[in-house]
Amino acid sequence: MFVLGLTGGIGSGKSAVAACFKAYGIKVVDADIAARKVVEPGMPALQAIAEHFGGQVIQADGTMDRAVLRSIVFNDEQQRLWLEQLLHPAIGEWIATELASATSAYAILESPLLLETEQGKSTQRALVVDVSKELQIARATARDDNTREQIEAIIAAQLPREERLARADDVIDNSGTLADLQRGVATLHQQYLEIAASFDNQGTA
Repeated sequence: MFVLGLTGGIGSGKSAVAACFKAYGIKVVDADIAARKVVEPGMPALQAIAEHFGGQVIQADGTMDRAVLRSIVFNDEQQRLWLEQLLHPAIGEWIATELASATSAYAILESPLLLETEQGKSTQRALVVDVSKELQIARATARDDNTREQIEAIIAAQLPREERLARADDVIDNSGTLADLQRGVATLHQQYLEIAASFDNQGTA
């Protein structure tokens, strides 16, 4: 199946673009949801995390205490690498299973780290949602109740906008209205339907 990768910086509007594609019946697999699913109570990854870091990272209801875990790995490179080596394969497996279950003409993997991680290997084409840095900051601060400084720090930690655009196969500008965005997605959807129709069993267009 033809799988499209959807990515963009914080506040760019990936979710809005994904919603537009979903309206056409396209299956969208969200890597952020995958990251939450693999550490739900009862999952092997959560048990491994509890054994490695101790009970401090598990809340009373049995769920992972993300704030505590984040503070531990943020200050310890080795612990962060251990956590990534545990979670990345589990996340990749969950994503692969979800993509394989798609019955739409093509599928989409929505991921903020599509171009920075192995997740990009699950896709054949990359669509980048693009807005200016100022618009990113304005939207992200309004949505997440974070300060400008916090959002700027997140932007600085992500792939630079220029590099993201250089590695994109397609770019959609999300600086206009929702109607503008819907028109842009409509055009891309037709293009992707054509690519999906010509996609053979070897995974080449």
